[in-house]
Amino acid sequence: MNLFDIFFLAIALSIDAGVVSFSQGLLICKNKHRNSFFLAIFTGFFQFVMPILGFILASIIYKYIKPFTTFIAFVIFLALGMKFILDAIKKGANKTKEICCLSLQCLLLIAIATSIDALGAGINFRFLDVPLLYASVIIGITTFIISLLGFYSGCIFKKFPSKYLEIISGLILIILALKVYI
Repeated sequence: MNLFDIFFLAIALSIDAGVVSFSQGLLICKNKHRNSFFLAIFTGFFQFVMPILGFILASIIYKYIKPFTTFIAFVIFLALGMKFILDAIKKGANKTKEICCLSLQCLLLIAIATSIDALGAGINFRFLDVPLLYASVIIGITTFIISLLGFYSGCIFKKFPSKYLEIISGLILIILALKVYI
């Protein structure tokens, strides 16, 4: 793989993080800079680490984890999406509560769910003799940037009523879960 191939792989791997960041940008009302930064750091870091883990563990666990990676990502995205929708419906006619920050648990779930594909890329890197650190840094930085862009793009669409934005965010995550599953 050359630099061009690695860069386009990085973009493809970071799309999920960008979509999730967009949905978070729709919801988060306060501390936007802090939340966008932490979301981008977590997704970028996990996208950097997962290819390394995949590379290292390729010969050991590949045959065991391969059948489940899609399902794991599907379940996490589906659970997050359904939680967003249920929270929006529970609020109902009540005044919607502003989301001030992302919890550590939420950040970790998002980072893991959006980086499972990068684990598979790392496994392929081992078989294709790709320079691991070089490729992982490009993937991590690209994901960081796309996550920030996604978050602030979501902030632009905040003029819609909050309840509907939460439902849309949940639907985006569910669609992402279905995309991963299919």
